[in-house]
Amino acid sequence: MAESPGARRPTPSGGVFSRVLLVHVIVPLALFYGLRWLGVNQYLALLAGALIPAAGAVRGIVAERRIGGLQIFMLGTMGLTVAMSFVTGSPRMLLVRNGWGMAAIGVWMLCTLLSRRPFLYEATRIVVDEDKQRALAANWDRYPAFRRMLWICSAFWGVACLVDSTVRVALAMTLPVDLVPVLDDVLLGVTVLAILAFQRCFGRAYLRRNGLRSRGLDITPVTAGQAAA
Repeated sequence: MAESPGARRPTPSGGVFSRVLLVHVIVPLALFYGLRWLGVNQYLALLAGALIPAAGAVRGIVAERRIGGLQIFMLGTMGLTVAMSFVTGSPRMLLVRNGWGMAAIGVWMLCTLLSRRPFLYEATRIVVDEDKQRALAANWDRYPAFRRMLWICSAFWGVACLVDSTVRVALAMTLPVDLVPVLDDVLLGVTVLAILAFQRCFGRAYLRRNGLRSRGLDITPVTAGQAAA
């Protein structure tokens, strides 16, 4: 049976991660240090690196033919940062944009706590196949503890991004400019690892305390014998 033109297939999580890593981390970092090695000044090297994620965001908007509030906010703050950097002539203003971007993501994640389903539910739904989407929906409807776990983990994601944002701004305003881009990426790795470690350890422990066992999206009640073990 042919797939309808409007149907959207879930994007494999590995593909999404690889694309984000390439566009937002590897290429801008390589471009910045490559241009600095060639003798380009800090401001222009940072500006060139900033244009890569912006171009990727615009390309995504054109491909999907839709734009969300988060995309508008991030592109707006990036444009404002570049404009202010032109006025001040300071490369540090371009470095601060990363902190603003993480702050925007963190605020958006926390805002999803006010919606019907939190960030983590929607993010999971996007990157899994149809069978796992059905399992996710069934777990959401069937197990209140699963819903609470997703709310709590989504809140942790948002708070972690805001903490990350604060650290980025402090790095951008105090450390040598040439050192900040690589430290930004190190900080990103630390933040992501901390979030995933919390999500894995807390999520499994929380579900087990509420009589559930988790193997990915396979959620099952814990039997008396399993609980004793």
